[in-house]
Amino acid sequence: MDYLWICVFLVLGTTFWEALLSWRQRNVYKTVTKVPQELASVLDQETFDKSRLYQLDQSTYSAIYSVYKVLEFMVIIFIGALPLVWDLSIYTCSYFGYGPDYEVLQTYVFIFICLLYSFLSDKPWKAYHTFIIEEKHGFNKQTLGFFIKDSFKSLVLQCALIPPVIAGIVFIVKWGGTYFFLYAGGFVFIIIVILIMTYHDFIAPCFDKYTPLPDSELKTKIEELASSLKFPLKKLYIVEGSKRSAHSNAYFYGFGSNKRIVLYDTLIEKGILPSEDDKKKEESETDDKEEEEKVNEEEEKTTGCNIEEILAVLCHELGHWNFSHTLKLMAMNQVNIFLTFAIFGYFLNQQDMYESFGFSTRPVIIGLIIVTEMIFSPYNILYGFLIVQLMRSYEYQADDFATKMKRGGPLSSALTKLVKDNLSFPVADPLYANFHHHHPTFLERIRTLKTKIE
Repeated sequence: MDYLWICVFLVLGTTFWEALLSWRQRNVYKTVTKVPQELASVLDQETFDKSRLYQLDQSTYSAIYSVYKVLEFMVIIFIGALPLVWDLSIYTCSYFGYGPDYEVLQTYVFIFICLLYSFLSDKPWKAYHTFIIEEKHGFNKQTLGFFIKDSFKSLVLQCALIPPVIAGIVFIVKWGGTYFFLYAGGFVFIIIVILIMTYHDFIAPCFDKYTPLPDSELKTKIEELASSLKFPLKKLYIVEGSKRSAHSNAYFYGFGSNKRIVLYDTLIEKGILPSEDDKKKEESETDDKEEEEKVNEEEEKTTGCNIEEILAVLCHELGHWNFSHTLKLMAMNQVNIFLTFAIFGYFLNQQDMYESFGFSTRPVIIGLIIVTEMIFSPYNILYGFLIVQLMRSYEYQADDFATKMKRGGPLSSALTKLVKDNLSFPVADPLYANFHHHHPTFLERIRTLKTKIE
């Protein structure tokens, strides 16, 4: 069995499927040129046109990038880049006195090299997206210096975290025997929990500034909302997302009784927070004047949400907590991880699979790449579809929760503002949406909210 050609066929097939979905959605952007009648009272034609043009640019970029990635994949496969990089990893380890038996260490070096290549390969695309597309539509708030600094911090963090985790998985696979998939799945679960518990305290602050939400009417009402729902709120943060982008968001995180809520400053309508805190904020950012000036220049382009609308958005988020949506998704993903490792066990010692890619040995990391990224590519699309369906149902459930809390009207108003501020297109191709839109479209949500409110 020639695994290489099977993998090429599977990857090209899934790429074609994704291209078909994207083409269908792009056709929606091109043909739906008027505000849908149901939204005419809340969405003006000018905003609709801006959203349509923004999404068309995003679609063009994604299409070109996808072509680049599939060509890159073909080149990597057919020039034998994987065995070349693996041999380089072996040579690097042997140079420091570690022979061919040190596969875990070789894996560490291999992943490190792959991360460096990925950084060099993808960063120009990221720069184009940030400084051309996002800039064109008024979303980019980064300077070139901020972008470069941010990129290198991300690279350092990836190189510090990813290689040891992957090397740990390889060690467990080699050590675990027949039931390695149980140990490997458990290891991944522990890593996920650790990352969730530490991300916002140690990792996220490396990229964005998180500060306690100042005493204000907004803070008081959020605390009252949390208390009324018995949500174990410990801390309230505001993150300065405006230094990076004009897009807005709000979410909660944490396990057990240690829950925290995060609001993006771009979500909050100007004037809601006390002016003295704004002054303190300016004083604490004297070393970021260039970025701050850029933020101020475009501040008027977004409106943000008022207090009642923010409370409605948070009520929606707390609906996710009330129904344990996050825990359910974690459980489903964990089952998928165990299943993936179990099926990988079948391919682990298939010598002809490794030989078809130019390997005389059976490195675990190479097997993982071939199976999870290539052989599993159709399964990954199917699993993604199931997750999207589940998450869409969760969004409706959370909207319904907010409506039952008498916040359906403000939530509808908040969604309208968020669509305008983020230039989200309110219409989607049904097939594309069912594979890619974790959230129902604005039109779908408004339509459902109206029936609930009435």
